[in-house]
Amino acid sequence: MSDYKKTLNLPRTDFPMKASLAQREPEILKKWQEMNLYQQLREQGKDRKRFVLHDGPPYANGHIHMGTALNKILKDLIVKAKTLSGFDTPFVPGWDCHGLPIELNVEKKIGKPGYKVSVAEFREACRQFAAMHIDIQREEFKRLGIQADWERPYLTMDYRFEANIIRSLAKIIQNGHLQKGYKPVHWCLDCGSALAEAEVEYADKTSPAVDVRFHAIDEAAFLARFSHVAASGGSVSIPIWTTTPWTLPANQAVALNPQLEYALVEIESRERLLIATALVAAVMQRYGVEDYRVVGNIIGEKLEGMLLQHPFFERRVPVILGQHVTVESGTGAVHTAPAHGQDDYVVGKQYGLPIENPVGDDGCFTANTPLFAGEHVNKVNNHVIAVLQEKNTLLYQAKITHSYPHCWRHKTPLIFRSTPQWFINMDQKNLREMALTAIERVEWVPDWGKSRIAGMIEKRPDWCISRQRTWGVPIPLFIHTDTDEIHPETVILMEKIAIEVEKKGVDAWYALEAQTLLGEDAKHYKKCHDILDVWFDSGVTHDCVLKQNPALHFPADLYLEGSDQHRGWFQSSLLTSLAMHNQEPFKTVLTHGYVVDGQGRKMSKSLGNVVAPEKIIQSLGADVLRLWVASIDYRSEVNVSDEILTRTSETYRRLRNTARFLLANLEGFDPETHLLKPEDMLALDRWAVDRARHLQTEIIKAYDAYQFHVIYQKIHQFCAVELGSFYLDIIKDRQYTTQENSLARRSAQTAMFHIIEALVRWLAPILSFTAEEIWQYIPGKRSESVFLSTWYEDLPALSEDGVMNQLYWEKLRQVRDAVNKEMEAQRNAGMIGSPLEADVKLYCEPHLKSQLDALENELRFVLITSAAEVEMMSSHLKELVATDVPGLWLKVVAVNYPKCERCWHRRQDVGVAPTHPSLCGRCVLNVEGSGEVRHYA
Repeated sequence: MSDYKKTLNLPRTDFPMKASLAQREPEILKKWQEMNLYQQLREQGKDRKRFVLHDGPPYANGHIHMGTALNKILKDLIVKAKTLSGFDTPFVPGWDCHGLPIELNVEKKIGKPGYKVSVAEFREACRQFAAMHIDIQREEFKRLGIQADWERPYLTMDYRFEANIIRSLAKIIQNGHLQKGYKPVHWCLDCGSALAEAEVEYADKTSPAVDVRFHAIDEAAFLARFSHVAASGGSVSIPIWTTTPWTLPANQAVALNPQLEYALVEIESRERLLIATALVAAVMQRYGVEDYRVVGNIIGEKLEGMLLQHPFFERRVPVILGQHVTVESGTGAVHTAPAHGQDDYVVGKQYGLPIENPVGDDGCFTANTPLFAGEHVNKVNNHVIAVLQEKNTLLYQAKITHSYPHCWRHKTPLIFRSTPQWFINMDQKNLREMALTAIERVEWVPDWGKSRIAGMIEKRPDWCISRQRTWGVPIPLFIHTDTDEIHPETVILMEKIAIEVEKKGVDAWYALEAQTLLGEDAKHYKKCHDILDVWFDSGVTHDCVLKQNPALHFPADLYLEGSDQHRGWFQSSLLTSLAMHNQEPFKTVLTHGYVVDGQGRKMSKSLGNVVAPEKIIQSLGADVLRLWVASIDYRSEVNVSDEILTRTSETYRRLRNTARFLLANLEGFDPETHLLKPEDMLALDRWAVDRARHLQTEIIKAYDAYQFHVIYQKIHQFCAVELGSFYLDIIKDRQYTTQENSLARRSAQTAMFHIIEALVRWLAPILSFTAEEIWQYIPGKRSESVFLSTWYEDLPALSEDGVMNQLYWEKLRQVRDAVNKEMEAQRNAGMIGSPLEADVKLYCEPHLKSQLDALENELRFVLITSAAEVEMMSSHLKELVATDVPGLWLKVVAVNYPKCERCWHRRQDVGVAPTHPSLCGRCVLNVEGSGEVRHYA
């Protein structure tokens, strides 16, 4: 027996079957660094149209997690895809460096500022802490394969950046949007500072719920507002319901809804209560009162101005009117403390009510608060209730669990309290209206983002931008000691301060003597010691980064962050940009959901369900993590678990093996010498390339629409089904058995070359390391990196007018699937072994027969059988198998001919040639003759 193996064109490649990503990826990272890939991309793109994705800064605190990994990988997919589409895509990463979490970490290590260390030393320690975590996160992001300007990121704590934050604030002041106000703000007792809306989250809290009497001072005058209500019948009160008894010392009024109907309810002939008519039954049930009757009705607006007695202070409070009063719960009357609630503040301002805040920064009542001086608001509720009982003003008490604002850092309940703060006013210069108009101009992906942020803007209060902390950018204002007004030359002074901050950092403001800038005027002014809300820092990156970096432009083409940023960075960026430039900072806003575990639960150490990026990279590789990101529909909650990642790694292996098969079968192929013209290629090869061309159009469209899961599905389908189960399966015989330099083989190689050139680019944004590895093994001259290329444009089209067009080959795939189904049945029945032991007889209706006849004697190569005959269907034929293909019936029988030692086909002509007694006729031609000729498959 001769050794015919040497006569076969068996696949060979040095491209490894085993990925070993954890070991190989760092080598590729090193290569990118050594070749300065990012700078090469900028040089290459200098004359191209620019696309700017502005990086929302992660916080410089701790290691990256799955949420930050998801975010950065999504950004990298977009940047790389846009580069392949021919754009210049600079990506400047950034970090948010100021703020409370860093302060708290530093406090644990060195103590609070002003105690063991000076304030200046504390700020320096915060700076070092942030710098350390920037370095940690930078290396972790690099390890994910993110291409960015890592050596020149933007840091909100850089001196120049801090100075530009001050300049941004000056522009907002110049445009009239800043206001100082004594307004209620969310106050965290643990932070010791005001919070912005974006720093508030809601969680369940159990609170005391009390109903409290506010007695009418002049009952006769009160009753006179009704029609036909008797003067006798017990005392008259308006009951209120509240879950914050501690706010009652600050009560200044009771609010009714002007349009609601109220009932005067007589209880057991001893007192009369004013309750919203719609709530009477519920309130009586709550009080356990069965014997009651309605003695009068009135519209809320008719009681405006009536005076009531505070439940325990010698204070008279008026009845006021407000649309915020509803009948969803309570009594229809609302206890109003302008110092402790946003609605209360607004309505209190309309009525000129005092805004008296008896609670200090530490959460304790001030020394001049009667009854409760020195008591903490978290502990005073029981005392307040006891006083109400003593004064006989408590109607009812219970415990209630309800949604309540909490600090997003400490997870502790917040209080509302009025303190002097700096606000960006939403209405005095039409900022709210400007924002709602701008939202309409922006493209939101998904589109529900538009209504989400618009709803938040419509309802949001003024933005409190001041904080009473240490580590941040100061609000560098000089405030008049008598009038509380800022200096008339504030904008000019802020530029002078910014120049000093640019040299020395924020300490320059604290070291600055007022006299240095104000001269004799200094004695009339005091320095502001508040710092800016950290959301302001990141919010003005459009001005401090996009407008400052010549590689970028304003507005950005895209902002991309988690859906929580509708209330955070997207809002702070939008509001500051409009307040400064009267223009939104982004053209498109894309959001992704939270990362949860496989069961949809939030990740936490206590549940033991945290999946760390570092662990995935070490075990499966960064490319598997990147492939997982591409596989998900990121617009909603994103599930991840070890099981999900294992399935993703299996898909990765399929894609890698497809690429390896293509590379291995390009052995000995030189595109400069062997690449065929489209018209010289076999029909099946032309179909495969044209299918790749159509698919590339769909993939680029999906990249442009940021639909990465669609790309994942299409590439996987192409590799597994159209290539793996059809095209590559069919051409193995031709590739291996025809002569090395035959047209039949070079045609297949030409097709595979076109396909791998396209495929490697489709994969590059997603499987960046693997694509770079594949790139090095593709034959022919090429750039140093796949990322220095653009989409492959040399995919020749297949004419739709020809017989063997896309529809033709789609029909052939259906026929082949039907044949495979019947052969599997025959194999299970023990009638045949492999498909090459089968002779397939196809009985067709005329149209299908003419289609199959077009392949002539090459149909068997498409079906991968030793024989295939096409016959016209006749009614007298029996024992045929019907198929799902219209007009097709089958019969599969075993072939009795001997097996060719070289190609394994069972053919009648095996052994005809005496020099090669174990070969079939075509193998003899391929071994020592002129070679087999193929036309179609």
